[in-house]
Amino acid sequence: MRLAVFAVAAACFALPALAAPEDFKPGPLIEGFGPIAAVPGAPPLSPSMLFRVAFDDSVAAEPGKLNRTLESAARFLNMHIAAGVPEAHISVAVVVHGPAAADLLATEGNANAPLIAELIAHGVRIELCGQTAAAKDISAEDLLPGVEMALSAMT
Repeated sequence: MRLAVFAVAAACFALPALAAPEDFKPGPLIEGFGPIAAVPGAPPLSPSMLFRVAFDDSVAAEPGKLNRTLESAARFLNMHIAAGVPEAHISVAVVVHGPAAADLLATEGNANAPLIAELIAHGVRIELCGQTAAAKDISAEDLLPGVEMALSAMT
């Protein structure tokens, strides 16, 4: 029995590896970000499902690159909308702390600015840890429009 469960779990984790880069297409909601691939044989999702998901991010993107966690949030939305879950049934928050705080700053050339604007336009809450902000001398005025300041990442 344990071997069967392990085999099923291993197959589930291997499925994304079966998709080639050309299999990934733009999603239906966050245009230009979070490409998705169809997964034949995946069980259908009920349109009545509710999702409340928080992404934790402490890894800054390389200069000129997109933050991987922000891109994952876009992918999550695109996948589930494409699978028939209504946007109103999906609540996403991205909690940012540590070095990733730099990706939320309203600085010239921040590659994440358009992605963050799209995420916020679709109801994603992007929150910076206030403790990180204090440690890095970041004020609310330094953040991209719509990014919120929380007491801490743990809050």
